[in-house]
Amino acid sequence: MSAASEADVLASVPDRLFIGGKWIASSSGKTIDVYDPATGSVLKSIADATPEDGIRALDAAVAVADEWAATAPRTRGEILRGAFDLLQERKDDVALLMTMEMGKPLAEAAGEVAYGGEFLRWFSEEAVRISGRYGSNPEGTGQMVVSQRPVGPSFLITPWNFPLAMATRKIAPALAAGCTVVVKPATLTPLTTLYIARLLEEAGLPAGVVNVITTSTSNAVSAPIIADPRLRKLSFTGSTGVGRALMKQASENVLRTSMELGGNAPFVVFEDADLDKAVEGALLAKFRNIGQACTAANRFIVHRAVSAEFSRRVAERVTAFRIGRGTEEGVNIGPLINDDAVDKADELVQDAVSRGATLVAGGHRIEGQGSFYEPTVVTNVPADSEILREEIFGPVVSVVEFDDEDEAVRLANDTEYGLVSYVFTESLARGQRMIEKLDTGMMGLNVGVISNAAAPFGGVKQSGLGREGGLEGIHEYLSTKYTLIPNS
Repeated sequence: MSAASEADVLASVPDRLFIGGKWIASSSGKTIDVYDPATGSVLKSIADATPEDGIRALDAAVAVADEWAATAPRTRGEILRGAFDLLQERKDDVALLMTMEMGKPLAEAAGEVAYGGEFLRWFSEEAVRISGRYGSNPEGTGQMVVSQRPVGPSFLITPWNFPLAMATRKIAPALAAGCTVVVKPATLTPLTTLYIARLLEEAGLPAGVVNVITTSTSNAVSAPIIADPRLRKLSFTGSTGVGRALMKQASENVLRTSMELGGNAPFVVFEDADLDKAVEGALLAKFRNIGQACTAANRFIVHRAVSAEFSRRVAERVTAFRIGRGTEEGVNIGPLINDDAVDKADELVQDAVSRGATLVAGGHRIEGQGSFYEPTVVTNVPADSEILREEIFGPVVSVVEFDDEDEAVRLANDTEYGLVSYVFTESLARGQRMIEKLDTGMMGLNVGVISNAAAPFGGVKQSGLGREGGLEGIHEYLSTKYTLIPNS
C-alpha cells in the first residue's frame, strides 16, 4: 500500500466522540495521539473523553433505549446486515487501518475483517430468532409464558488486540437483542471502532443507539458509567486483574456482566500426533496476531517421545519468519503493541533461561524503531518459570515434556485460567477424553484456530463469565420474564 492510500484511510476515520448520533469534540478539548507500533510515529489525534462525556454518552443511550427495544427485530437485523455489507465493500481500507494502529500483518488484518464481519451477519440473523415458550404448568391450573426482553443500556469495553472483532462481537448481539450501548475502545487502538461506528451510522442506525467514547483516562471515565443505576449491563474483554476490579464496581448495582479475561492455553501434543498437523497448528495457535491473543497457545506440553522433533520443526519454521511493518510484502511477524509488551516478553524468556530452559531460537528484542521482538522457542522449561504462569502475549513458544496422559492433563490444568486448550492426537478416544478432562471453555482438537461467530466463545475459572458468539451470545443481552395466566 502506498503512503497516499494510508493517508486517505486515516482521513476517513472520525476524530471525535460519537454521542447521540453526532460527532463531537471532548468537553475538555483535549486529544489523544494514536501511534503506529511499527514506527512509533503518530497516526492520528482523536478526542479524549472526560467523565462528563461518558455520562453524556450514557444519557444518549438511555434516551432511546425504549424506542430501540420496541424496534422490529427484522429492522434491527437489516441494519446490522447493512453494516456487514458496507464493511465488505471497504474491507481493504479497514484491514489497512488495523495494520497501521495495531501492527498485525496485512493478511491477518484481512482475516480479522472477515471474522469480525461475521458477527454483524450472524447476529443480523439471530435478531429475528429471539423466542420464548408457552405451555401448561404441571398442576394444570394455568399457562406459563416465558419471554425474552432486552437487558437495557449496556457498557462495552473492548481490548486493543483485535480492534474490529472485539467491537463487532459485543455491539452486534447487543443491538440484535434491542439494547443501546456505550462503547469504550482501548486507548491504544481506537480508530477501527470509530470507523465501525461510522459504518453503522451509514447503515441507518438511529441516533443514540451506539455511542463511542475514546479516552486516555479509562478508569475515571468508566467508573461513573458503571455506578449509574440506569446502566444494566457491562461487557469487558481484557486482563483478569482489571476484570475483577470491574466486577466489584458492577456488583454495587447488580449489573449483568460478561467477562472475557486472561488465558494460559495449553497446547498438548501426544506421541501419536500427526506432527505435520501439530506444527502447523502450533504456528497458528502461537503466532497469529504476533502472539497477542487471549487464545494464543502459552504452554506447549509435548510428549517426550516427539518433543525434540516437534521443537526442531517449529524452530526451523520460526527462524524463517520475516519480521517488519505489517504493510510490507511477505511479513509474518509485525511489532508488539508497545515497548512495555516487548519488555514483558523478554523478561519472561530471560527468567526461563536463567532457571535452566534452553533457548533454541530468537530470544532478543530487535533494536531500532518500532516495538519488535524476535519469534522465540525455548525448551526444557522448568516448572517454576514465570513463563508457564503468566500470559506471554508475545511470539514465544515455551516447551515442557510429559510421559503419560495423566501427567499431560495435570500440567494442562495446572493454571488459574481456563479459556482454551489445544490437543493433537490421532486417537479419537483420547480426544474425547480430553474434551471431558481439560478445564477450559473451548478446545481445538487437531486444529490451531477455533474462533467462529457461530460458536460460543468464553472460558471458565479466572478466564471469565458468559459467552460471546453463537446461539448463546445474544442471550447475554436478554433477560427472561415468566408470566402465569390462570385458567380461571
